[in-house]
Amino acid sequence: MTLLHVGILDDLAQDIEAWTKGMSRSENVLPEIVGWLTELPVLQGFLGKSDKLVPLGGGRLMGLEVDVPQEVHDYQALLVQGLHVLLDDLGLDNIDDFILSSPALGYRSPRWLPHIAVGKARTRHDPPVEIAPVPVEFGDSQIRNRDSLPLPG
Repeated sequence: MTLLHVGILDDLAQDIEAWTKGMSRSENVLPEIVGWLTELPVLQGFLGKSDKLVPLGGGRLMGLEVDVPQEVHDYQALLVQGLHVLLDDLGLDNIDDFILSSPALGYRSPRWLPHIAVGKARTRHDPPVEIAPVPVEFGDSQIRNRDSLPLPG
């Protein structure tokens, strides 16, 4: 489950540079982003459950909508608040507009839907489908592809 998607870091740094009209240069922004990512607190593992298959990504994908404990929602909100602080420190204005328009971030909605992507939809307009409840166990949070991050500073 993705708690915060930041996309490809080089692309995000370029989006920031474009948004700030070159005031925040990619080569200066990238180490700041990496440093922020590597300092994020870890969310301990948790249990969730799913009883619904829902369309994602404008209907192109399907996913299990997952009911998660409140602390997971709180942690995800903390991540978004931290992203706002990072982007403010990097000189961005209209941060919510940036988040929703950045191709690297790829957000289509300001609302986070806990889910597990499970594959392509059969048709673009597949409706949600009720399924038998499925328990889902998640491990501690981690940065996907952490080993490929450039060293900060």
